[in-house]
Amino acid sequence: MFETREVVAAGSLMSYGTNVPEVYRQVGVYTGRVLKGEKPADLPVLESTKFDMSVNLKTAKVLGIDMPTSIFAARQRDYRIVT
Repeated sequence: MFETREVVAAGSLMSYGTNVPEVYRQVGVYTGRVLKGEKPADLPVLESTKFDMSVNLKTAKVLGIDMPTSIFAARQRDYRIVT
């Protein structure tokens, strides 16, 4: 289990972690606010609200793990299956 989806493409079983493009978007918003004159100390602390889950089905098969695709049905756009 890893944090980023790139390691899943390289062969690991699965990952679950913060959606990196969303984090960069939030950094851009903060940067814009600071450049417009807000003090960094006055900005609220944000937590991630978007997460990604990736599963490498080839690795799961090699390990003898049967991954039911129903676990991906709830929010299909947030999950990535690597075959």
